[in-house]
Order: sequence, then C-alpha cells, then structure tokens
Amino acid sequence: MKTSGVEKKHFIFYFYPVRKIYTIKEKLSDKDSPEGKKLRSNFQVILEKVGIAAGLTLLIYYTVFYVYFGKLYWVTKEAMLEMSLEFAFLLLLFMTHRQIAKIFSKSVLEKVHPAIKRTLELITVILTAMILHYLIDYYPLTLLYDEQEFPPVNVRNGYVINVIVALFFYYFVETRKRERQLQKEKLRSARLQKENFQAQLESLKQQVNPHFLFNSLNVLGSLVYSDQDKAVDFIRKLSDLYRSYLDHGAEMLISLKKELEVCQAYTYLLETRFGDAVQFEFKIPDDKLSLLLPPGSLQMLIENAVKHNGSTTSRPLKVEILTENDSLVVRNGLNPRKEKIISTKTGLENIKNRYRYLTDEQVKIEKSENEFMVKLPLLKVEDYENSDY
Repeated sequence: MKTSGVEKKHFIFYFYPVRKIYTIKEKLSDKDSPEGKKLRSNFQVILEKVGIAAGLTLLIYYTVFYVYFGKLYWVTKEAMLEMSLEFAFLLLLFMTHRQIAKIFSKSVLEKVHPAIKRTLELITVILTAMILHYLIDYYPLTLLYDEQEFPPVNVRNGYVINVIVALFFYYFVETRKRERQLQKEKLRSARLQKENFQAQLESLKQQVNPHFLFNSLNVLGSLVYSDQDKAVDFIRKLSDLYRSYLDHGAEMLISLKKELEVCQAYTYLLETRFGDAVQFEFKIPDDKLSLLLPPGSLQMLIENAVKHNGSTTSRPLKVEILTENDSLVVRNGLNPRKEKIISTKTGLENIKNRYRYLTDEQVKIEKSENEFMVKLPLLKVEDYENSDY
C-alpha cells in the first residue's frame, strides 16, 4: 500500500515528538548519566520557577485589587484571564532572567568597566520587563476589551509594578544565586588545585621510585654488554619518560596523544625488563587523540596492572588499551601475585578524585574472576571550558 506525501508528513509530525519524549524519558531515568542529571536539574529549576510565578501572581493580583477597590472578590472569569496572563509574564520573565545572568557572567564582558556593565545589565532587565509586560499582560487585553477600560494611570502602574518585581527578583534572587555559584566554583577550584597538587606529589613519588630506577639501571647495565643498540634505545626512552614528567606534571589535562607517547615509552621499558612476560596492545583511533584526560592517569593504570599481577612467558600478562565511545579503556587479565605487595592504594582513588573536580562523568571500574577493567572518560576542550568547574 502506497503512502501519500501528506500521510508521510502526518507520520513525521506524530512520531518525531513521540520519539523526542521517549528519549527525554530515557535520559531522566538514567540517574548516572550527565545528560540525565542535567535534564533533572533543569526540570527542577522549571518547577521552582512555576511555583514562584504562581504564588507571586496571586499575591500581586489580590494586593493590587485590594489597593484599588478596598475589598477582595472571589475568582471571576476576568480575574482568571488576568491572572493567567500575569502568570505567563512572570514565568517567562524568570526564564529570561536566567539567560541575562548567564550573558553578563561571560568572560567576554570581564574587560568592560564594572559600572558600565552594571548599567547595561540594569537597562536590559528593565527593557525586558517592559517588553514582556506589553506583549503578554497588556496587548492581549486590548484585543478583548475597549481602550476606555484602561485608564493611563492604571497602564503606567502596571508597567511600574512589573518592572519593580523584575528588578527585585533579578537582583535579590538571580544575582544572589550567581554569587553563590561563583563561591562554589572558587571552592571547587581550590579543591581541584589541592587534589592536583596531591596527584603531583604521588606521581613524583612514583616517578623517582628508587625500585623502578634501580631495576631500570640493572636492565640498562646488562644491555650495555649484550646489545648496545638496544641500550641506546633504552636510555632514550628513559630520558623521554622523565622529560615528560617535567613537561606535563603540573597540567590539569593533557591530550590523549601526549599521554600515549609517555605510556609507550613507559611500556617499552617494561617490555625490555620483563620480555615476553608482559604484552601491551594499543587500539586508539586517530579521531580520539585530541580528547583530554588528567596527566599520568593511563600510566598509573598500566603500572597497577603490572604491579598487582604475576606473569611468566608461558602465562604472560596482557594489557589492552582501547577506546569505547568517548572513554579510554584499560583491560588486563587477573593473576594476583602470591607475595605481599606494598601499596598505598591511592592510585585509583586519586584518579577518581581528579575526575570528580573536572566533570560529572565518572571513572568506571569493573572486576570479574578473570579480568579487571577501568574506563576513563575522555573530555573535550569545549566541554571542559563550558563546565561549572
């Protein structure tokens, strides 16, 4: 059976909104996803604005009515219409306030003189309130009633009341909220700096770990006599590794490409030391190399895999480094060492804490009988710059 063009359009108009609603419902039900959290947060903000707008509508309407007429009437059809328009005005006003606050908080306006910035902000709030009052509160009523029912003094009072309400809620609600958000961001920034400093200290301890350096020098000593060319390569990789520590140790984020360069130098040293007892496989597509992660996090996961698992040439330790969507996956087989391992057990916790201050996305750890896997979120530059962190 053929479907006409009109019927196809009807199908599109029906299924598109249904699909969108279903997608939103899925995101809302997913408690762990960043999109779900953002949608729930926005939904809570809308509900809060609706409640405030409804309560304020009743307060303004009956206060003004009492001031003009000296008494209160129960709800009439005209009153319901006027209150509905006032409710729509207030709700839209609160939504625009949020956008105005975002615009004047942008770093682009930081160079503008504070007095000029505040004046522009004040004018924007007043003009927005007047335009919305005319379009939502006043103009629809002029289409339904005669102009004689709108004395000039009442019209002016309507503008004045709504402008005062707009200024009050913008400067005593939205601005205070923005100040609290700035304080929260400063606190998060301080925590992130502290966490990053702790990470640098932990990384420094591992980098100058005497055991690692001692083992590397022992390997180098044996290579000097058995394979001089390989000894030169080993020295070069060891030099690259320590140079990268100096270059990137203080950075908050590093590109996956740079982190892989460090880790490939590190895995070369491990392969030289352990031979065929350890095997590393990198499966990273080129389009993921520009994504970001905390420096040293991948190397720390590789080090943990080698540190906590035994390996032999007959039963080698296999470590896979790959990507799934926008996550870096480090997967290795489980073969716990029989001897007791001295460990501070802060490596994974340190990585999780650093991510916690950078993004809402979480580090995922999965462990089965035969396999251990860690997923690190890979961040985009624009996501990090536009985040609340």
